[in-house]
Amino acid sequence: MLHTLYPPSCVSCGELVESEFGLCGHCWRDMPFISGPVCDSCGVPLPGPVDGHRLECDACMQTPRSWRMGRAAMLYSGTGRKMVLGLKHGDRQDIARPAGQWLAQAAKPLIQPDMVIAPVPLHRFRLLRRRYNQSALLSRAVATRLNLTHCPDLLVRTRQTPSLDRRTREERTEILSGAIAVHPGRTGQIKDRPVLIVDDVMTSGATLEACSTACLVGGASDVFVLVLARVANDP
Repeated sequence: MLHTLYPPSCVSCGELVESEFGLCGHCWRDMPFISGPVCDSCGVPLPGPVDGHRLECDACMQTPRSWRMGRAAMLYSGTGRKMVLGLKHGDRQDIARPAGQWLAQAAKPLIQPDMVIAPVPLHRFRLLRRRYNQSALLSRAVATRLNLTHCPDLLVRTRQTPSLDRRTREERTEILSGAIAVHPGRTGQIKDRPVLIVDDVMTSGATLEACSTACLVGGASDVFVLVLARVANDP
């Protein structure tokens, strides 16, 4: 009866579909899911075959990451970009449910025993304006699917930072320096445990770098990163 009154619709375009929180055939074909060889540090697609060795893109070889491995579910383009923006700015919290499934699939090479999953934090003022942290919605969905510990308030923003849009990698790194730390009451939860940090988009990786550094300083044994979408070309 509920399906008759409120038939399931595609989370991207609104067309009718068979099951809730799904994509229609057209949108599924247009989703820029990442497959094949990827950079083991940031998840960006790479050309060539998989040879069993660790692969890294030019950016990660030039500027090594503090985390061990990273993955992304899709590229930040086309339908993927539309869905990320809907989740982030359009109050489309329903997108987190299917996105959690895509992220859990992408996270398979990263999962470690006794791992803790945590989101990139929002500053409290931005959280009040937006009313929710989209990264926390994603991290909760991933933790639920993978049956892992979720700590939504593991990391905190120690100060408010300006928007990183149109900033260079160097500018982003400088802006975020010291701006993220482990919550004083949560250090015991990550002591000698691996942490998986979840975010919606990775551009230069500066935000994830700040989060990773904070976790390592806070006692984590290792850090991995997972994002819904990866910007293919680093600015």
